[in-house]
Amino acid sequence: MVAAIPDRLLDLAFPARCPGCGREGPPICAGCAPALDARLELAGGVAIGLPSDVPAPLLQLEWCAPFGGLVRRALHELKYAGETRLAVPLGEAIARRWLRVGAGGDVLVPVPVHAERARRRGYDQAELIARAAASALALPCAPILERTRATIAQFDLDRTTRASNVRGAFQLRARPGGSPGNPLTGRWIVLIDDVVTTGATLSACAEPLLAAGALGVSAITVARER
Repeated sequence: MVAAIPDRLLDLAFPARCPGCGREGPPICAGCAPALDARLELAGGVAIGLPSDVPAPLLQLEWCAPFGGLVRRALHELKYAGETRLAVPLGEAIARRWLRVGAGGDVLVPVPVHAERARRRGYDQAELIARAAASALALPCAPILERTRATIAQFDLDRTTRASNVRGAFQLRARPGGSPGNPLTGRWIVLIDDVVTTGATLSACAEPLLAAGALGVSAITVARER
């Protein structure tokens, strides 16, 4: 499996090709990289007087770019073609956007795929993106959530059934040895995922985190599909 090859060996054996233009070199070339920062200069949050589309119980929902063009191709190659090197520029884009508009955050938590899907792919793409973002932000990355059941892909459902599809589908991972104390108490969690549409998955992830004592939960993704 290509995804299992260390990045340095992968670079030598199979040079990366930019999903935007096909040029060999960095995973995303300098000419195409600005597409990742399409929203970088936009103000965060919702303007006063406009209705909020941040789904409860999230405090903030941000994303880097629309789901199209280079961004869509990059996410597709990361998720389905084993091109794990793309996680770094995608995670760094999240870090830039969060530094610009993030309201806070103590720890980054990736939205998990189901264990069977991660086993087949050899990795969880949201965790790879979160680790790259955490490195750029100098924050810890904690993959502490697990998906308790396989769900239908959200893009296969209409907007009204997405919430019921993921309701109750996430829980905290059991801690080895049942160590004492609650590491979430008073912590501000930032959820990380690749794409958001309605935010139903992010909301479902926020609920067990808040129930475990998190102070608040925000979220940021690489892209948003309207």
